[in-house]
Amino acid sequence: MKKIVFLFAILTLSSCKKESQEPFGKTTESTEAYSEGESAEVKTPEELGKSIFEGKGNCTSCHQVDQKVIGPSIQEIAKIYKDKKGDIVTFLKGNGEPIVDPGQFAVMKTNFPVTQAMSDQELKAIETYIYSHLK
Repeated sequence: MKKIVFLFAILTLSSCKKESQEPFGKTTESTEAYSEGESAEVKTPEELGKSIFEGKGNCTSCHQVDQKVIGPSIQEIAKIYKDKKGDIVTFLKGNGEPIVDPGQFAVMKTNFPVTQAMSDQELKAIETYIYSHLK
């Protein structure tokens, strides 16, 4: 019986090795242009911004392109930030004052842990995506 338990333990431990181990001599590339599960195709900043906005950023739960839902529309954000020469990236990092809808700032503030965990490249891509909706 001890041999069976020992064999089971060895098999269990050997099956728990890291999945991301690469063969010897193979180098790995790191890129912030895509996240796990997405293809490695090169995206424009606007495409990357859209995928983050609609995906891991979960921004679409509050912001739609042309209508206010919980937060202001993407078009409204783009127009106001452009007109007031605001910095969307600084705001998303939690270092800027709300200039679009200060009354909803408390709601947006709860999302800062998500945006603060993003890279500068990802935040800039979101900004590019938002500005792509200027009319």
